[in-house]
Amino acid sequence: MTQTITGAKRQAALGFIFITAIMDVLSLGVMIPVLPNLVKSFGGGDTAVAADWVVLFATVWGVMQFFCSPILGLMSDRFGRRPVILTSIFGLGVDFLFMAFAPSLWWLFVGRIFNGMTAASFSTASAYVADVTTPENRAKGFGLMGAAFGVGFTFGPMLGGFLWQFDHRLPFLVCAGLALCNWLYGFFVLPESLPPERRQTRFDWKKANPIGSLQLLRNHPGLLGLAGVGFLFQLAHNVLPSVFVLYMGFRYGWGPNTVGLTLMASGISSIIVQALVVGRVVKAVGERGALLIGLFSGFAGFMIYALAPTGLLYLCGLPLFSLTGLIQPGLQGLMTRRVAPNEQGQLQGANSAMMGISSIIGPSLFLIPFAFAIRHDATLHMPGLPILIAATLMLAATFLAWAKARPLPASEPRTA
Repeated sequence: MTQTITGAKRQAALGFIFITAIMDVLSLGVMIPVLPNLVKSFGGGDTAVAADWVVLFATVWGVMQFFCSPILGLMSDRFGRRPVILTSIFGLGVDFLFMAFAPSLWWLFVGRIFNGMTAASFSTASAYVADVTTPENRAKGFGLMGAAFGVGFTFGPMLGGFLWQFDHRLPFLVCAGLALCNWLYGFFVLPESLPPERRQTRFDWKKANPIGSLQLLRNHPGLLGLAGVGFLFQLAHNVLPSVFVLYMGFRYGWGPNTVGLTLMASGISSIIVQALVVGRVVKAVGERGALLIGLFSGFAGFMIYALAPTGLLYLCGLPLFSLTGLIQPGLQGLMTRRVAPNEQGQLQGANSAMMGISSIIGPSLFLIPFAFAIRHDATLHMPGLPILIAATLMLAATFLAWAKARPLPASEPRTA
C-alpha cells in the first residue's frame, strides 16, 4: 500500500482519485436542495429560521476549513496522502450518518463541524494528482478533477431532489453508503503516492496553521500572487450558490424545473470543457494562456448573466462561462511547479484555507447587494448587481494573473 506507483498503477490511482473527487462534490450537490428543507422541518416550517441556520452551517464549515485544511495538508506531506484521503472520506460518511439520524438541529450542527474538520479529500486528492503526473501533464490531471467537480454539481442536486421524494433522510443514507463504500475500496486498493523519502521529515505546527500556509506562499517566487488569483476567482464563484437560483426566479420568472435544467446544462458544459478542451488549450497556449482565457471568459460570462434582459440571452452566456473550466488546471499547474514534492499537501491546504475564507464572506458579499437591488427594483432596476460584483472580481483576477502568472524561468530547476 505504500509503494511508489508507476505505469498502469498511475492510471488506476487517478481513476480512484477521480471517483473520490466526484463523491466529495456530489455530497455538496445533494445538500443544495435537501439540507435547507431538512433544517426547515426541524424549525417548524419557518423559512427565516431555516435561512439563519443554513448560513450558520455554511459559515462554521468555512471556518473549520480555514483552520483545519493547513493541518491536514501538512499531515499529507508528513505521513502520506493515503491516510489523509481515507480519513476525509470516512469523515464525509460519518457526517451523512449524523444528518440521516439527527434528532435535532444541534446534531446536524455537530455533523457539519466534523465534516468541516476532515473535509480535505478534494485538496489532498489534488496533491495526489501532482504526485503521480509530470509537470507537463499536470494541467490535464487537474482538468480531470475539474470534470469531477462538474459531474458532482450536475447530478448531485438531481439525486438529492429525487431521493427526497421518498424519504427526507434517504439522500443522506445513500450518500453515507456511497462514501463508506468508497472508503472501503480505497482502504484495500489505493496505493500511496508520496514515498517516505520525499516526505517532510517532521510535522511542524508553525506551518500547520493559516499563517504558516501564507508563509509558504510568500517563500516561493510568484506563489502569493497566484494564490491571490485563486482567491479572487473562488470569491467571485461564490455568487453562483448564493444568489443565482433567486436571481433566475426573480428576473426571468423561472420555476424550479427550468432552474434545474439550466444548472444541469451549465454542469454538462463544464464537463465537456474539462474532458475535451483543457488538454488541447494547455498544449496550444500553455498554462498561463489557459488561465487568462478562463478568467476573461468568466468575466464576460458574468457580464452576460448580469445584463441579459431575457432568459434566452442569459442562456447564450453558458458556453462562454463554461470556459472557466480552464482556470483551475492552468492555475494549479503553475502553482504546483513552484513547490517541492513534500510541500504539495501544504500548498493544497493553503488553497483550501483561502477557499474557506471566500466561503465565509462570499454569501454576505452577494446576498446583501441582491436584497438591496430587488427592494429598489422600481428605481434602480439592477437585480444583476451581485453578478456585476462577481464580474469585477473576475476582471481583477485577470489583471493580477497577467502580472503574476509567469512560467518559471528555463534556467530555474523545477521543484515539483
